[in-house]
Amino acid sequence: MRVMVTGATGFTGSHTARALLAAGHEVRALVRDARKLERVFGADSPLLATAVVGDVVDRDSVERALDDCDGVVHAAALVDLRRSMAAQVLETNRLGVEHVVGGAVERGIESIVYVSSLAAFFDPHDPPTRPLDVDSPLAPATSAYGRSKADAERFVRKLQAEGAPIRVSYPVGILGPDDPGLSEGNHAIVAWLGDQPIDTSSGLQILDVRDLAELHRRLLELPPAPCRYVAAGAFIPWATMGPLLSGLTGASIRVQRVPGSLLRALGRVGDVVKRIYDFDFPLTYEAMCFATLWPGADASATRRELGIHFRDKEETLRDTIRWLCAAGHLDARTGGRLATPSRSAHAG
Repeated sequence: MRVMVTGATGFTGSHTARALLAAGHEVRALVRDARKLERVFGADSPLLATAVVGDVVDRDSVERALDDCDGVVHAAALVDLRRSMAAQVLETNRLGVEHVVGGAVERGIESIVYVSSLAAFFDPHDPPTRPLDVDSPLAPATSAYGRSKADAERFVRKLQAEGAPIRVSYPVGILGPDDPGLSEGNHAIVAWLGDQPIDTSSGLQILDVRDLAELHRRLLELPPAPCRYVAAGAFIPWATMGPLLSGLTGASIRVQRVPGSLLRALGRVGDVVKRIYDFDFPLTYEAMCFATLWPGADASATRRELGIHFRDKEETLRDTIRWLCAAGHLDARTGGRLATPSRSAHAG
């Protein structure tokens, strides 16, 4: 199958592209920067010969990338927490799903994977009390990114209701090695291990990026039909994070207990500060609600119906920390016994 992939130079997209290549598929990446594609995949990658340079907001370049393709994975999205970027986040993510997913449907492509987010179901003003699943109601998000994903979700569901063979994944807390940048989940581990080891309410639900890539491969290879699946691994209560990471690294971690109510109050302060001084740091009310009120997510249908095995949390955290140390994001003291050279593990 020839598959057009957006976001191939990002964390999720790059692992998904590798999983597809390993399974024998041909991958055509739509990228804004061919040099970054070479940096991520190497000068000998077959992706360099087939890539289309363009942007998801440009319909013409999307159309070129879709030519002669049998499948599509739309993993690209603009994530930026600055207020000054809100309009661009909304516009980019809206046009991206319309051009890529909508364009694939118009062409009659029968294997379409759209990467959504469990954030589309989480309402910080009325947090759910039961684990989230694909039947949870869409939430009225407050951030530009959250609104863009909710808008895209409504667009995709309308197409699905009309019979379009779109398969949707809903990931959360993506971690793992070989991150072309420092994505949100890996950045959270760096912050927590580095200078913010906090025990508060709720916990962190993690998903190994390699498992997410395998899910996308399996979704792409399903018979043509619309479907939706949660992508979520282990839920780790914040209270157990310190002992867990200490056991993995051998390093002493002093954890400070902070009430969730206080963190949410600080998030409200951050929202006010953003109106005066714009910053791209997740000190927002919405982010603090995610951190302290997350109800968990139910991926049992994904495991049962697709046979997906989500890695043990220890394996994911161990490989993530090793890579963060090797890439210079964590120092040897923080990484402890995991701060030793190791062969990077690619998705497959």
